[in-house]
Amino acid sequence: MEKIVLDTNILIEILKGNKTIIKKLELLSTDFVISSITVMELYYGALNKAELFQLKKFISLFKVIEVNENISSISTELIFQYAKSHNLAIPDSLIASTAISIDSKLLTLNLKDFKYIDGLTLVK
Repeated sequence: MEKIVLDTNILIEILKGNKTIIKKLELLSTDFVISSITVMELYYGALNKAELFQLKKFISLFKVIEVNENISSISTELIFQYAKSHNLAIPDSLIASTAISIDSKLLTLNLKDFKYIDGLTLVK
């Protein structure tokens, strides 16, 4: 079955109970995975330890793709290509590289941050 990598902002919207995003995910009806970078971003944004534990439980619902040598290599090339021309940030390059490395699409609310990356397919 096809997999879709979920960007951090999608998970935040799920946690907020955004019905539009939740419905879109239900309609896509596929396996959703997340990058270990997304896990770090969510943990970093937690307000307190109680929220951290809630996030950990929520994250356990997803398969987490860990950064490996292939993802790191792809990300390094993306930074080389796009950091100066498009201001590509390291976390975004690693999330994009995760999708590219597993031949998956990426679902994000920040299309402008990713639309220019060759080899990355975005869910519209």
